[in-house]
Amino acid sequence: MKRFAKSGAVLGASLLALGATTAPIFAQDYPSRDIEMIIPFGVGGGSDVLARTIASVIGEKELLPVQILPENRPGGSGAVGYGYVGQQQGNDHLIATVSVSFFTTPLLGASPVSYEDFTPLAAISYSPYVLAVPTSSPYESVDDLAEVDRLTTATVGVVSDAALLADMLTDSAGVQIDAVPFDGEGEALAAILGGHVDIVFMNPSELLAQTEAGTLRPLAVSSAERVEAFPDVPTFTELGHDIEHVQLRGLVMPGGVSEEVVDYWEGILEEVATSDEWREQYIETYYDSPAYLNSEEFAALIEQTNDRYRAIMEEQGLI
Repeated sequence: MKRFAKSGAVLGASLLALGATTAPIFAQDYPSRDIEMIIPFGVGGGSDVLARTIASVIGEKELLPVQILPENRPGGSGAVGYGYVGQQQGNDHLIATVSVSFFTTPLLGASPVSYEDFTPLAAISYSPYVLAVPTSSPYESVDDLAEVDRLTTATVGVVSDAALLADMLTDSAGVQIDAVPFDGEGEALAAILGGHVDIVFMNPSELLAQTEAGTLRPLAVSSAERVEAFPDVPTFTELGHDIEHVQLRGLVMPGGVSEEVVDYWEGILEEVATSDEWREQYIETYYDSPAYLNSEEFAALIEQTNDRYRAIMEEQGLI
């Protein structure tokens, strides 16, 4: 089953406005076995943290009669994990997190599946990006970056939000930023900490521990407003750069699952998104922005987001 209704859903404040209460419809024999949760990237990154926190909250609140079994399947800029899920049409005991590679890898023609091969369940939050450098770096501001001719940045996959942000900053600041791809956020973090790249774009959940430890220095955030975790760090817009981009986070199943199963998961995920456990363990810990969208709303936003990535990638000459 696919729920790809066309609408004008947008990120940011409109995500919250779109949220709606959906009561779950409980199938008598569902779920009949443990749920396999696929994370198409390595351990330690934003997708991994999101998935494992969702599984933890569901377990603590005893929302399912079975276990959720998170499994990392990195490789191919998300193609390995998403290919595994998307090709199992009708498997309603298989779930996956949504990331930028859910959109960009198929647009590059490097994945056996696209967003149309999945059933959207719900969006649960979105993440801004933070531009950071090692504390040993000579660059202390975005203006400092504009003073050099060429820089490198670590990205997850050949095309990612970080790579797109690097292209945007290249255009805006006039400095050539080359993206070096890695298979997971952990590898990208190791690259910046090891001095193998100059800058990095990471979500607050990926960056917070490093800034507290004094190993990385944040320079700017990609959201419309400053991030609570980094109140002294300006937005790109404040610095005069027309750069605003955030990462959508949600869950999907393979295509072809029943409406009853979708309704069931809408209820589960809405209860997670509105719980104290979720707020304490994820929102307040990793400084994402809360946002619940049901399946229909999430499907519309997925379609819109795919169109946005396509436009950005075409503009950048990537496709």
